[in-house]
Amino acid sequence: MNFSTRITELLGIRYPILQAGMSWASSNAELALAVSQAGALGVIAAGPMYPDALRAAIRTVKEQTDRPFAVNVPLYNPRAATFLDVVLEESVPIIIASQGGPKQHIARFKERGVTWLHVTASPEHASKAEAAGVDAVIAVGTEAGGHPPPDEVGSLVVVRAVVKAVGIPVIGGGGLADGAGIAAMFCLGADGVQLGTRFLMTPESNLHTAYKERALAAGIADTTLIGRGKLPIRVLKNDFTREFEAAERSGASAEDLATLSAGRTLKMAAFDGDIDRGKVEVGQSVGLIDELLPAAELVQRLIAEFETAVERLSRFRR
Repeated sequence: MNFSTRITELLGIRYPILQAGMSWASSNAELALAVSQAGALGVIAAGPMYPDALRAAIRTVKEQTDRPFAVNVPLYNPRAATFLDVVLEESVPIIIASQGGPKQHIARFKERGVTWLHVTASPEHASKAEAAGVDAVIAVGTEAGGHPPPDEVGSLVVVRAVVKAVGIPVIGGGGLADGAGIAAMFCLGADGVQLGTRFLMTPESNLHTAYKERALAAGIADTTLIGRGKLPIRVLKNDFTREFEAAERSGASAEDLATLSAGRTLKMAAFDGDIDRGKVEVGQSVGLIDELLPAAELVQRLIAEFETAVERLSRFRR
């Protein structure tokens, strides 16, 4: 099967599949390296890393593969400016920026030949990112783990709307766990796909064993959104989410809710293994995943499933 799309050509990858930048899960070299070596795009998540650790992870990937990889930088992060400097200093070929506008940063990256992908929450945001000069946009719907769009529009709608709004390549995500979901994104007009939770469930992801075990046991209805209307986070239901929702129902102030949320972190679950009180960030697709697969094997399975889905669609030709 010919996997040539505008995204494979832009990024220099074999398959139009991106592993999402996931704090803690891909805040290391191992997952990004395995995904890139398999022909997809591996992504180091800078968010919770110290600059020296980020630099070391980048160098490890570069030493062990000549295939493209990316670094995800959340622009709201207090260390974002330093992360951006490290990306340039270490000659990372691709940056994926999120949670902030690209306009004030992008010029110096384009001067150095870095490909800039930007995560967008709506067709309006995508159009602004295109006008700022980004090379492609990533559009995900409310099914996604971590920080999905605050307006809670689903992936089928938001990805299609973004495809209609911009002329640059679009990468679709949110709710994808297999080749059928990948095929759906291409039917909407996307040129590539991003999977987060599916790559989270690999041996290479840097998560506590308890986190992965809880995620493997979860169903499609076992996630919830915390912080609706502001900066929502999709997480597995647990003691923390029940405490937060009880506080909301009792009329707790925004300040009290923010304090409660800040006291329950992703690190507690991802690093310490406290899956009852920490934030277990996963997407709704977690309910479609029932096994841990090595990242390289996962990429090949996704491609095989995609081929099966495309073959099924071909039966509808007249």
